[in-house]
Amino acid sequence: MRQIDTKGKSGKPPEGDEAREVDPNQTVLKGFETLVKSKKGHPNRVRELRLERMMSKAELARRAGLSPLTISRVEEGYKCRLDTKRKILEALGLSLKDRGKVFHDEEK
Repeated sequence: MRQIDTKGKSGKPPEGDEAREVDPNQTVLKGFETLVKSKKGHPNRVRELRLERMMSKAELARRAGLSPLTISRVEEGYKCRLDTKRKILEALGLSLKDRGKVFHDEEK
């Protein structure tokens, strides 16, 4: 079932050629993309440091007491709690002082 766009660019109902069909899937995708962008923070070096230590995501997750999905999300740049960052730093064998070198979005 298709929906018809009931408002034109001026906020008034469209007339003639201005009337167009709206694909609900595209509307959902645009909303999802906006949500994903708002959840992502700044890039970090977790993946790089994990690979330097020849460690899998599963191994890092086990050592940190987190799920592999959480590790994936953190590596992709999604925001996470400070407790999660602390666990990852410790699992990588780093001190809390190194957090600025790993997580670039840290406020100083």
